[in-house]
Amino acid sequence: MAVETIHIYLMPGMAASPKIFEYIKLPEPEFKLHFLEWMIPEKQESISDYALRMCKHIEFKNVVLVGVSFGGVLVQEMSKHISVRKLIIVSSVKQQSELPKQMLIAKATMAYKLVPTQLASKIDVVAKYAFGNNVTKRLELYKKYLSVNDSNYLSWAIERMVCWNQQVAPEGLVHIHGDNDSVFPIKNINNCIIIKGGTHIMIINKYKWFNENLPKIILEE
Repeated sequence: MAVETIHIYLMPGMAASPKIFEYIKLPEPEFKLHFLEWMIPEKQESISDYALRMCKHIEFKNVVLVGVSFGGVLVQEMSKHISVRKLIIVSSVKQQSELPKQMLIAKATMAYKLVPTQLASKIDVVAKYAFGNNVTKRLELYKKYLSVNDSNYLSWAIERMVCWNQQVAPEGLVHIHGDNDSVFPIKNINNCIIIKGGTHIMIINKYKWFNENLPKIILEE
């Protein structure tokens, strides 16, 4: 009897390329991975409208959506437009109350508008928002994984992240988070699977955990 293939769509973090998933390997033909990429947003596009556009890249029904960081926010918005088998976020947040204090302050003061996204070619500026502080020694790594340097996209993405106001997480969402995440500190996160020693980029350096555990998380009812 033919094995049913579960289609999994993976959304990278802010400005990142699907290369962040290069080490994720799940058993075939039971699982099939598909990689989503960031599009340039339309002027003043809401995150809901952007998510609807991204859904046009979903070719199958009843899929699994996996999103990392800001990509985790986007897949939650996508799940409001299409039915999904499973919704998984990694190193992300599922409601406004989980945002760190500095992001809430940035929203209240509109300080996010002062971020020099026109300096997108300055990889350290992008890396700080995409991966957190302490990036100096890892810039070569970030140059490999960061692919979007369009200033309009970055301004849009930072504003949509900081101003995201979801109050209640989608039902059935699975949240995987590291206890050493410098962008979204674990102290603000509730109801999640905690990965010990996991940082904001654990999808890259803790890939063995994901390869071992994602299949059973996806298959859990």
